[in-house]
Amino acid sequence: MYNRYIKRIIDFTIVFIALLLVWWVIALVALFLHFANKGAGAFFTQERPGKDAKPFKLVKFKTMTDERGADGELLLDKYRITRVGRIVRSLSIDELPQLWNVLRGDMALIGPRPLLMEYLPLYTSEQMRRHEVRPGITGWAQVNGRNAITHTRRFELDVWYVDHLSFLLDVSIIFKTVKNVLMRKGISHEGEVTMQRFNGHN
Repeated sequence: MYNRYIKRIIDFTIVFIALLLVWWVIALVALFLHFANKGAGAFFTQERPGKDAKPFKLVKFKTMTDERGADGELLLDKYRITRVGRIVRSLSIDELPQLWNVLRGDMALIGPRPLLMEYLPLYTSEQMRRHEVRPGITGWAQVNGRNAITHTRRFELDVWYVDHLSFLLDVSIIFKTVKNVLMRKGISHEGEVTMQRFNGHN
């Protein structure tokens, strides 16, 4: 009952009110990023798998430039991320535009994070169960390591969330998310700007 109906109503109501309150923050950050990203734009959109692995367009703040090397390939993330981008990521402000995805019904406030479409063929049948619910802006894996844990551990936590989804669990995740953001925990994987790519084993 909660997962099928109530969760969506709560998400829509909270996000609608939140957007009325923070639209000016989104506009201000977009302005700063527009100049910091050297013409690369303030927003980043990418196709990600949603509920039942159906693709949708995820929106985030763009925290990197589009600078390329002599070979024409994009430079590594650590060279393209801007000073403003690092601040935006450290405060998790880059996730704010995803409120639009929640309003549309592509995502939920709480759920497994939507990763890359290219990972879908690499999942085991058990790991694929993370797509049985709407993906979220934050989730059980995010409050238990975020980008600092391995993909394998992340998927275990995601499936655990699917099996134990409840209103009280979502409330606890919200409080833990706020705590982690304030403490800036798990922002990146060791040696990476965010987290390492999934290769089917890590």
